[in-house]
Amino acid sequence: METGSSGFSAMASPVFTGENYQAWAVKMTAFLEGHDLWEAVEDDYEVAPLPDNPTMNQIKLHKERTTRKAKAKSCLYAAVSPTIFTRIMKCDPAKAIWDFLKEEYEGDEKIRGMKVLNLLREFERQHMKESESVKEYSDRLVGIVDKIRVLWTDLNDERLVQKILVSIPEKFEATIASLENTRDLPDIKLAELLNALQAQEHKRLMRREEFVEGAL
Repeated sequence: METGSSGFSAMASPVFTGENYQAWAVKMTAFLEGHDLWEAVEDDYEVAPLPDNPTMNQIKLHKERTTRKAKAKSCLYAAVSPTIFTRIMKCDPAKAIWDFLKEEYEGDEKIRGMKVLNLLREFERQHMKESESVKEYSDRLVGIVDKIRVLWTDLNDERLVQKILVSIPEKFEATIASLENTRDLPDIKLAELLNALQAQEHKRLMRREEFVEGAL
């Protein structure tokens, strides 16, 4: 949605609160690119002063490039919480703001590596509880995987499928056996596996309800 003749979108930018910097940086980069402002952040180009007796095209270009830099800075100011704003409000231009946030919150390679290692350990420790639904367990695993991917470490769906297969309760063995008879397990897609498990889960729930109704 655009506002006025400026063509500047009214869609709000993602707000950084001090957590999950990597995810915010990806979203914010896309936001700035979508508004043709990323160049002003990434390159921090210089706007040359107008010559004497400038042409209309020179005036227009000068205004566009100056305005783009101002908008980029304004976007970054609006995309952080009040607490973080007080730390960047003296940074200028937009590139200085971006570089400051990156240095402060992204962390170095060693720190990111430790975060990934801890998340991988957490991922490997997961097992589905008897009281959990398939959706609850898969959402929990996907949440951990998303955190790992944000740190630029690839963890594909095949790894997630393998984890689910070895960490679900025995009550799903019939479903897994059925899948093995019809498909090669390494080729099973995540959505296909979850659909099969949820179908068995639904059947069990229906039988339980019928049993309860019959006992009344």
